[in-house]
Parts: sequence; structure tokens; C-alpha cells
Amino acid sequence: MTGPIDPATGLARDADDESVLAYHHLAGAGGPGFGSFRFWFATQRWEWSPEVYLMYGYTPGEVEPSTELLLSHKHPEDRPLVAEQITRSLTENKPFSSRHRFLDTAGVAHHVMVVSDLIHDAAGNPVGTAGYYIDLEATMADAERGALDAVVPGLVEARAVIEQAKGVLMLMYSINADQAFKVLRWRSQETNLKLRDVAEALIAELDRVPPPDAATISAFDHILLTLEITTDAGAQPQR
Repeated sequence: MTGPIDPATGLARDADDESVLAYHHLAGAGGPGFGSFRFWFATQRWEWSPEVYLMYGYTPGEVEPSTELLLSHKHPEDRPLVAEQITRSLTENKPFSSRHRFLDTAGVAHHVMVVSDLIHDAAGNPVGTAGYYIDLEATMADAERGALDAVVPGLVEARAVIEQAKGVLMLMYSINADQAFKVLRWRSQETNLKLRDVAEALIAELDRVPPPDAATISAFDHILLTLEITTDAGAQPQR
């Protein structure tokens, strides 16, 4: 017997190995493909959502997330980069953002993008970083694309701005068109906004991004993660 269904993941809470298989099925079919995390600077403590546990091949709560555990899963070629990003977060109070590969418990490689923003205390001091893992290998099934088309009125008319937003994402994160579409789809789900509205809001906010340099990616992460603050559901973004 499986346990009750977790509404956050759609999986049985005590499904053990079955839940891991279910995640990979969902990801391959265009399912969640993303999860959230927090990293606290003072204690160097990580917090994972159930989806991140499943990405790594663990059942939620099976292990205690730590920097050592994270680095042990990173692809050997990408481990130094991730270690450097974590160190920079701690020493400079910067968000932990990266694009890298990791190996899950079954040895399957995942190509992920991590976008995050700072957590501030009541006095405005940075105390941690919070954001999302996006599994760039997860693809959308044809059926899901059809369902998405059905809930986005005027998709043909909106295609230009969606393609423009995809192009920005492709340039900023060095990802392909399908992966860029997945990022837009993720933000659409997270903000409960239409895909077209997310694309328009993203394009409208580009003047907040400085000329490309070392700070550009962090600034873009901030915009991507705060679209729901600058845009009300159902309202057109201000230009």
C-alpha cells in the first residue's frame, strides 16, 4: 500500500523507490522538472524541496542536504565550478546560481540550471540564498504542449514576444530553445500567469539588466524570480 498523495509532488509520501521512478517519468514527460532550495550562510545549512531530493535519486528526507553531499554528486568536470560558486556565496554574500551537471544515485547525469536570489533578514542584511533547480534535460510531451496551447489564448499572436523572451534566456544562460521554453513554462506555473504575460514582463524588465559582465547573470536571476512581484495576475506589465 502506498501512502497519501503529496499535493506538492503528486507522489505517494512513502513510495520510496517508486517515487524516484515516478519523478523520472514525470520529468521525461514534461512533469515538474524543477524544485526549490534554501542555503543559509551562517550555518551553511541546505533545505531541499521534495522535488530536489527526487532529482538526486533520494526519497524526500532520506538524507540531510549538505555542501559535501552536493559536491559528491557533481559531475567531475563541473565540481570545481560549483565549489567556487558556493564559496563565493559564503564569502561575498552572493546568490548561488550556476549551470552544471550532477549524477543522481543511479549514476544518471542531469544537466541543471540553478537560479536564486538573496534572503534578507528584517534589517536588510543578506542571510542566505533561495531559488530553484531546473532540470534542463526534462522535455515536454506533445500532449502537454497541446494542453498549454489550449490555455494560452492567441498563442499565434503571442509567438513573437515568446520567441523574443526565449532568445534572451538562450543568450543569458547559454541554453537551447527547448530549454528556454521550459524556463518560461516554469515561471508561468510558479506565478500563475499566462506564458505570454511572463514573456512580456521579462522583456519589459530588461532595462534593469546592466551591460554583460560578471554581475549580469545575478541581476537576471533576480528579475526572473521576482516577476510575480512586478506583474499582477491578469494585468498587462507596465512599460
